[in-house]
Amino acid sequence: MNSVKHDGLDFIPSKVVCIGRNYVEHIEELNNEIPAEPVVFIKPNSAISNEIESHQFDEIHYEGEISFIIKNNKISGIGFGLDLTKRKLQNVLKSKGLPWERAKAFDKSAVFSNFVNCDGDYKSYKMELFIDNLLIQFANYPLMINKPEMLITDIQSFLTLEDGDIIMTGTPKGVGIINSGQLFTAKIYKNEEIIIEQSWLVQ
Repeated sequence: MNSVKHDGLDFIPSKVVCIGRNYVEHIEELNNEIPAEPVVFIKPNSAISNEIESHQFDEIHYEGEISFIIKNNKISGIGFGLDLTKRKLQNVLKSKGLPWERAKAFDKSAVFSNFVNCDGDYKSYKMELFIDNLLIQFANYPLMINKPEMLITDIQSFLTLEDGDIIMTGTPKGVGIINSGQLFTAKIYKNEEIIIEQSWLVQ
């Protein structure tokens, strides 16, 4: 089973709960409709990775996201996550009204930084994603349609969250194709203080 680190300790998520269409400008860049309620899908433990890999045949898109880890049925830690997506395949599946798993839940499609303790002041956190030292994505609390505290309530209305499970809160605008050799650098801030900074070289 794959694991992530939260304050230096290994946690094994039973699942990754992903939120789709949670930022208006990202919805618009993909020509989707604003949903009436949170769009929820699952990535299995086998999707978790600490490396970013391109694909020889499939076009893989990155989606940077503020992510939270769960303990005792509540948010315990914050980190950065990449929801890797086979976009062309996803569009085909969507056009046929089929599930997204083949495009979203494949092996190594959920890449995470380390997690640090989260004090519940969600309004104070923000995320930046740089590719080759250029700022590509920015996310914070005001830009989210569905806020973290609301997402927890909604998810738990139909799904049990186990200790170590991760919630990915959706991606802002700026998604695109990953290419071998690119340098991805993620930063999570609490107010103006960097609390997480982690880099990956795309394989």
